Amino acid sequence: MGHHRRRSVAIAAPGGGGGGEAAAEEKSAFDVVLTAAGGQKIQVIKVVRAITGLGLKEAKDVVDSAPKPVKEGVPQEEADALKAQLEEAGATVEIK
Repeated sequence: MGHHRRRSVAIAAPGGGGGGEAAAEEKSAFDVVLTAAGGQKIQVIKVVRAITGLGLKEAKDVVDSAPKPVKEGVPQEEADALKAQLEEAGATVEIK
C-alpha cells in the first residue's frame, strides 16, 4: 500500500512539473504595464524615461495615459526588475 501511494506521487510530480515548464516556455515575453502613476508622478516619469529611452513629453504621455504598457516583450527577470523600479517610484504596475 505504501509503495503504491509513493508511485502515484511520482507519476503526478512529472506531470505537474512538465505543465509548469510548458507554461513557462509559452510565456517567455512579458509586458510591463503601468496601471497608475501614484502620488509621485515626476519620479515615475523619470523611471519611465530611463526604462524606455523616451523623451520627457513622450514619457509623460505614457504616465498620463495609464494603464499603458511601459515595455513589451521582455524576459521575466527584466519585467520584475522594471516593476520594482516603477513601484519604488510610487507607481502601480502589472506584469502581463
